[in-house]
Amino acid sequence: MPDFVTSDKIRIHFEDSGEGTPILCLAGLTRTHRDFDFVAPHLEGFRLIRPDYRGRGRSDWADPATYTPLVEARDALELLDHLNIPKAAILGTSRGGLIAMTIAATARERLLGVALNDVGPELSRVGLERIGAVIGKKPSYKTFAALLDVWPDLAQGFENVPMSRFREEVSRLFEETDEGLGLLYDPALRQGILDALDSELPDMWPLFDLLKGLPLCTIRGANSNLLTPETFAQMQAHIPEMITAEVPDRGHVPYLDEPEALAALHAWTAQL
Repeated sequence: MPDFVTSDKIRIHFEDSGEGTPILCLAGLTRTHRDFDFVAPHLEGFRLIRPDYRGRGRSDWADPATYTPLVEARDALELLDHLNIPKAAILGTSRGGLIAMTIAATARERLLGVALNDVGPELSRVGLERIGAVIGKKPSYKTFAALLDVWPDLAQGFENVPMSRFREEVSRLFEETDEGLGLLYDPALRQGILDALDSELPDMWPLFDLLKGLPLCTIRGANSNLLTPETFAQMQAHIPEMITAEVPDRGHVPYLDEPEALAALHAWTAQL
């Protein structure tokens, strides 16, 4: 399994597959490289680089103070350096989109384009509070089967989703152990969300505006509680040439293999 070590000596796991224009796939806050399992088969002809952030998946846990978009952006750039990739596009889901905007501010010359999955320069406090209510807490359910009994209700905003897809999803979000279901990330990630809820969120519109002139795409779940319709409309007004899609029956975050998401992504990749 490929790994590399960051400048502060944290081992980062990543998957590297395919050939062609490199796309750095950056996952959601508590998720792993497997966030992109559903869309990967639809991105043939591209080199997909999928890291586990520090503190997630198969990567080392680190000082929780380093679990920030700024440090994670540095890790991402060091991974590209490790692979001798001068420029890459970024497909960023949720947290990954924030990291992409951070890279636009710190190393825009490394970007070929950016696709944002259900994230923007303003984050709804409602969505953040929902994340804060569950992050860092192990499920009380002992098995995937037990969790699946309630998952359709827990997965707010997701409608008309086959149970087979929910089953695939939970197997990527948790692990089954002798002690019950376990987390695939450092529970200390919780503190960063709680700190954000206790403070005024930073103005990220200047970072978003730095994406102007790049191939840009934003996909929103129609039922998202993190990227509001108002913010989505403002993003389109800021950068009218941005490719957009709204995925029906999806909350935070779309799986990216829905027809609407794929149409937007294929239009975006055609511009890279």
